[in-house]
Amino acid sequence: MKVFTLDEANGLLAVIEPKMMAIRDLYERLDGYRPDARAAAGASDFGGGMEGGTDYVNTLYKIGKLTTEVHEAGVEIKDHTTGLIDFPSMRGGRVVYLCWKFGEGDEIAWWHEIDDGFAGRQPL
Repeated sequence: MKVFTLDEANGLLAVIEPKMMAIRDLYERLDGYRPDARAAAGASDFGGGMEGGTDYVNTLYKIGKLTTEVHEAGVEIKDHTTGLIDFPSMRGGRVVYLCWKFGEGDEIAWWHEIDDGFAGRQPL
């Protein structure tokens, strides 16, 4: 597990935020395909297929690629819809999460214990 200082996490935020926005937008695109994808899955024994199937598969690929990039950077995605992400960090000799989501500005202002989650957020 990568452990971040606040400065490191804030520096990486400028790289991660656009990836999180892209992930959110790609998931929104997938929502439009869900009925056709379900129908295609149900017809898979008969050859399946769906209009826009190539775009659907490419969208899934892009989501996987971006999600992998975020995870490989050491950042944990908690909710792609709100952009909620956690950066493991040390505080008081224990690992905690520095916490950020869409709309909270260019710097991280919150942290929480590993087991407390979003509900346990406290200002830095």
